[in-house]
Amino acid sequence: MTYIGELISIGVAFSWTATALLSEFGSKRLGNLTLNVLRMALALLFSLVLFFVVTGSMLPSGASTEACGWMLLSGLVGYVIGDFCLFQCYIIIGSRYGQLFMTLAPLSAAFMAWITLGQQMTAVNILAMLITLMGIGISVLGRGEHHKVSLKLPLNGVLFAIGAAVCQGVGLVLSKIGMDYYETGADMPEWLIPFSANFYRCVAGIIGFSCLLYFRNGMTPLREALHDKKGLSVATATTIFGPFVGVGFSLMAVQYTAAGIASTLMAMTPIIILLPSYWLFHEKITWRAALGAFISVIGVSLFFLG
Repeated sequence: MTYIGELISIGVAFSWTATALLSEFGSKRLGNLTLNVLRMALALLFSLVLFFVVTGSMLPSGASTEACGWMLLSGLVGYVIGDFCLFQCYIIIGSRYGQLFMTLAPLSAAFMAWITLGQQMTAVNILAMLITLMGIGISVLGRGEHHKVSLKLPLNGVLFAIGAAVCQGVGLVLSKIGMDYYETGADMPEWLIPFSANFYRCVAGIIGFSCLLYFRNGMTPLREALHDKKGLSVATATTIFGPFVGVGFSLMAVQYTAAGIASTLMAMTPIIILLPSYWLFHEKITWRAALGAFISVIGVSLFFLG
């Protein structure tokens, strides 16, 4: 299939929509670090089950020393730093504005890929990226809120949001570099490589988040969370749509298309989230939101035409 990478990227955007709807609630209920420790632990558990079902072994194979190193670095940047910033910005400025700033991730990914991988963006791709990002920005800023674009947000929330976007883009490119060192074979089919790569990212994630939780709050919040059935349900759902399915397929997407293109299409979450937000939270969809969605569809179409 010619556009398999682009199609996977759009699917990831839907998966991350569910994650965004759950993450703000989970962060406020359990705490940023506690939720992330649970997410990483569950993602590792799901990965082990997947490997056992597919290969008969609970541990992934095919990863060279270089691949492991790059994936651990990607996990440190994308998960520990990136997700910490993302969930913190959800708490401070909310997921609506957090998703707006996440549109910076494609630019970060494209710039990082240009530096490290030598990937070139055609004029049509650059135009499509800009149009898609413009549509996303218009849509998020017009999601039924009475605030203006000039609304002043807490500086720390804005900085966390920008940090999350940059780390997501950089982490995605680091993952692509790491996956290039993988060896495929009978025990490691090509489609399983992204999930193996994400396994090592989650290893870095759980180590990093556990250390941050221990030195910041101790392990008491984690013990309390284990007795919170509603919180555990949210953490499980967030894990499935986020670091397991969502991230696994996002890494698969960059196997088949340029990192900047994949990251741009995955950044469509603010568009896709409009209807679920209306159905679940009765948020009004304004003309600006509709206009932004229309412009983003044009941008996505240009990716296929180019």
